[in-house]
Amino acid sequence: MEEPKWIQVYHKILDFLEKHDKKRRFNFKGDLAREFEKLREEFRDSFIEYILGLEVNVAKEWINRLFEEIKLLKKNLNIDGVLFSKELRSFLEDPHAHLRKKIFNYMYDLFRLKIDTEEFEQVAGAALRTSLRTNMRSIYQGWVIAATLNLLAEEGGYLVYPEHKYISFERSGKQKLGWIPPNVVMYVEGKGFLSLFIEAPRPIGWEDTQDLKRAWRFYTALRPDMLVYGGKILNIVRLGQDPPIERPHMIIECKELEDWYVRVRDMRGPFAKPLTAEEWRSKWIQGLWDGLADILGVKRAEAVETVKEKKTLRLKEPQILVLYRKFYNPDIMVLVSRAKVPEDIVEELKENRIEVVDNVGYNRENLRELTEILLRIAKHASGKISLEVSWETYAQLEKLSKLLKLSKEEVLRKILKYALEHKDDIYRVK
Repeated sequence: MEEPKWIQVYHKILDFLEKHDKKRRFNFKGDLAREFEKLREEFRDSFIEYILGLEVNVAKEWINRLFEEIKLLKKNLNIDGVLFSKELRSFLEDPHAHLRKKIFNYMYDLFRLKIDTEEFEQVAGAALRTSLRTNMRSIYQGWVIAATLNLLAEEGGYLVYPEHKYISFERSGKQKLGWIPPNVVMYVEGKGFLSLFIEAPRPIGWEDTQDLKRAWRFYTALRPDMLVYGGKILNIVRLGQDPPIERPHMIIECKELEDWYVRVRDMRGPFAKPLTAEEWRSKWIQGLWDGLADILGVKRAEAVETVKEKKTLRLKEPQILVLYRKFYNPDIMVLVSRAKVPEDIVEELKENRIEVVDNVGYNRENLRELTEILLRIAKHASGKISLEVSWETYAQLEKLSKLLKLSKEEVLRKILKYALEHKDDIYRVK
């Protein structure tokens, strides 16, 4: 059987290094530098193709779909752009270049003979697969967010927060001391406010609440894709309360893989460390363990013993969704799946009060059902918005207010209603 291309190129590189750089200093000049660079990049590209095949091309198609949705979002919400994490931004700019960087150190370990080709294939291959899968998950989640915001804009929604011209689709760096702000707050005409928190909560700073700091690991380990609140919510942390974050009105989870429901995750980490008596008094920690016990089909005390005895606690993805549901106790939880979900999985989730919006693909219209649910939880909030106008415009508004014996807000409301009903006539007004 013929050796894979990357192995063949590797042998060429070994011959080159034995001839020109036995000490492996990699300090080439001129033609030798160019020859080595050509071999090195051929090696990386052939290895990426060997491990990932055509998946990189699929990723590029997904990137195009995301950018198309963001282009529309910029128009609909009058923003300048969307901010991504450093990792995802690098992948979006050039997937191949990003993946090349992921195997850089392993590659030079191989060239220095610190590892053999078998170990290289194992560790570098795992790095490539993890990077690709993580970024494709983020791409689909980003598309779902952008498409949903576009549908809300169609319903008369506009951006309230942030006030600058960029929306952040990531969470890192957003936490301040005891404060977790939203990524987006929208107001939808006639419905109210919606506050969206992406991948929250994350670790935050604490002053002297040591027990809460320790227990917060549960929240950071069990972190849904999106928490949604009806109303204008600018901080979900509730220090001194039990639970210590605002209970979400809605949770949205996104699944990009066709077989996501057969995947498993080791969830022992946040459960492994023994809790103090003080921590056990917390109702939300008790609720978490009760939820885990339900999933395992045992009592709470047995669940604790099970975790102690096992080195791993492997849960299937549908079980993890149920754990989110029991832990956060939202009014509504929705799973958005790119692919069709088998009926038995749908029934299992519905039995646990998790709605399923599946077979979405990259078709925005397939998210209408999700948008309708969001509109049902939107809430009005007290307060008003300031509007900057010229002094002359304000003087005319004041004059009309006195003539009609109406408040300035009533005048504006009637003018706007008339203008919307007779928009074609407005253009003729000089």
